[in-house]
Amino acid sequence: MKGIYRRPNSQFYQIRYRGLDGRITRESTGTTKLREAQALLHKRKAQIDAGKQPEVKKIANYTFKQLADRYSLWMQGRHRSANDKKYRIREFVSIFGGLKLREMTMLVVEQYQTDLLSRKLSNAHINKQIGLVKAMIKKAVDWDMVEEDVLKRVRKVKTLPETMRLRYLTKDECQELPNACDSHLRPIVITALHTGMRKGEILKLKWEQVDLKHGFIHLNFTKNDERRDVPISDTLKHTLNGLIRHTSVPYVFYNPKTGNRYKDIKKTFKTALRRAKILDFHFHDLRHTFASHLVMAGVDITTVSRLLGHKDIKMTLRYAHLAPLHKANAIDILDSTLNSREKFTDTCTDTYRGNEPHHSTVSH
Repeated sequence: MKGIYRRPNSQFYQIRYRGLDGRITRESTGTTKLREAQALLHKRKAQIDAGKQPEVKKIANYTFKQLADRYSLWMQGRHRSANDKKYRIREFVSIFGGLKLREMTMLVVEQYQTDLLSRKLSNAHINKQIGLVKAMIKKAVDWDMVEEDVLKRVRKVKTLPETMRLRYLTKDECQELPNACDSHLRPIVITALHTGMRKGEILKLKWEQVDLKHGFIHLNFTKNDERRDVPISDTLKHTLNGLIRHTSVPYVFYNPKTGNRYKDIKKTFKTALRRAKILDFHFHDLRHTFASHLVMAGVDITTVSRLLGHKDIKMTLRYAHLAPLHKANAIDILDSTLNSREKFTDTCTDTYRGNEPHHSTVSH
């Protein structure tokens, strides 16, 4: 079609048309598809025929590195994981930092995805990397650094299937692990078991957030940037009351030698696991333990989701398979109701007693 062409060394179609003022306008379509370029040219000509001068947004040919620099600055104060993302962005720059943003195609991103797979990285890790690339390109569109067509192409890269690891402690292990912990670690582990709080939330916890009188921990700054109130159990209350508080230290868990909060407990946690003879377990699995035992005790998924602070209940549904007998009990109750006869069912807690599963894998 007349008015459509490609420049040397450019993969995108350009269009050329004469505006109302008689001047020739040349515009990049930002697409490699001829039909999309033709559609844009038809649109421009229709606007001119209707007596309207097309408003062409002129975008400079930015590089990915320019986007990376701007995005890294923008994250500060907005993303809690900004430092971690900066490290990942540096890797992006080393791979395709010199590319023009308009050259970020589905093929380019999928090649990077393939490279990550060849490194034997987990699908969850790879999805995080690709997700961050997509988020950066979206911001580039918002900041008028590239056309929206580039974002559409990058978004076509499919997310890899993930196998969600779900490891939790048995009731006996819930007693054995705290007993195997060093004195400074034990209250941290008990807090995790009785609240389902994330490690970062626990280690950053301040006394001003703890309301022992009314029995709540108030989390104002969570991973999802939403306020969450976590009930304090009697066991946890007893544990917190036993901690030594210092007027000059705002944190609940801190090193008495330095007065600073604990930032790294990996080494002591591994030691406790070895003492308790617990294998294949991470600190975050304490959160899974909290949720799993709630579900097995008959607590509904919605309540568990709120206690965990999940933004989407789909995240909590990974635990639903732990209470299959509750579904059967629900049908038994309905059957009894419809037939007007009484039927007593055992609770899930009693059913699981003596034969409790504690390690499963959920595919999503």
